[in-house]
Amino acid sequence: MSKNTKNSENNDFNIALYTKYRPQKFSDVLGQEQVTTVLQNSLKLGNISHAYLFSGTRGTGKTSVARILANEIGTLDSDLYEIDAASNNGVEEIRRLTESVLTLPFESKYKVYILDEVHMLSKSAFNALLKTLEEPPKHVVFVLATTEPEKLPETVISRCEHYNFKSPNTNVLKKMIIKTAKSEGYDLDNDAAELLAILGDGSFRDAHTSLQKLIRASDDKKISAEEVERVVGAPKSALINDVVCSILKKESILGLKSISFAKERNIDSKIFLKLLIDKMRIALILKVSKEDKDLYIDTVSEDDLKFLTQLVSENTQNINSKIILNLLEVYEKSINSPLPFLPLEIFIADLS
Repeated sequence: MSKNTKNSENNDFNIALYTKYRPQKFSDVLGQEQVTTVLQNSLKLGNISHAYLFSGTRGTGKTSVARILANEIGTLDSDLYEIDAASNNGVEEIRRLTESVLTLPFESKYKVYILDEVHMLSKSAFNALLKTLEEPPKHVVFVLATTEPEKLPETVISRCEHYNFKSPNTNVLKKMIIKTAKSEGYDLDNDAAELLAILGDGSFRDAHTSLQKLIRASDDKKISAEEVERVVGAPKSALINDVVCSILKKESILGLKSISFAKERNIDSKIFLKLLIDKMRIALILKVSKEDKDLYIDTVSEDDLKFLTQLVSENTQNINSKIILNLLEVYEKSINSPLPFLPLEIFIADLS
């Protein structure tokens, strides 16, 4: 093997998976059909807006779709400008931008400006941008991307064609993870894919990042759920099951012991609660709709499904939507708590 070939492989290995597998065309984009279908139809009809607003949580594909849109209208790299509004949020930066839009494109019909995290612009910067959004040159297309559209002035929103990006569900993330792992030459078992999908928390980028950790740590091209638990720091399924059992049987001691075990092993409280809430969600659905497995089978292993089915059948009266809502509140409180597991410990202690 030549030295250049080795360097090429090393460089490829170091590329972030979310960059390597970034969608290149609309058909590559997963879980955002409500956006891509409309955009494709509009472009076929020659309807190109002067300003688009893409909103949605992190890692849902806003910037990727913005780049695809630019490519579809024939904008080459020399006429594509990506600006991080978080670090270029002052009025002077935006004034320079509004001056640059007046110049014609180098090689393309359109110049495209992608402003990421646009909600970070200052009030004066928004005012400077507004005039250009009201009367843009015909050769300019703006794509504003944000995770917090509520922070944008209504005057800006009203001048854009607004598209909302959904967080991908666990099943979509699972399919993406399995496909990516296979492309990288790794065999990912079903339980491992499910766990990674849950930990992805509705973000393609986060799911890719977790998978990359596993790939870097794996020495046999096979990734199991146990390996995910070890590398990512997720609790074992049995530990979460003990807490679910304590909630449905109202046995506080079992739950508190399980939480203590998790703390001793430095398990991430956020991951712990995500997995707990997901299993409690499945328990609730099992109670309401035992026949329709499609409602829950995408995020639970066969063993866990058997466990939850038996547990719910024996404790039907103790599972309801209020418990899930209380756990969601626990999750929110744990994020800002100096003792992250404390809100869950209080919730479990109050069960008795």
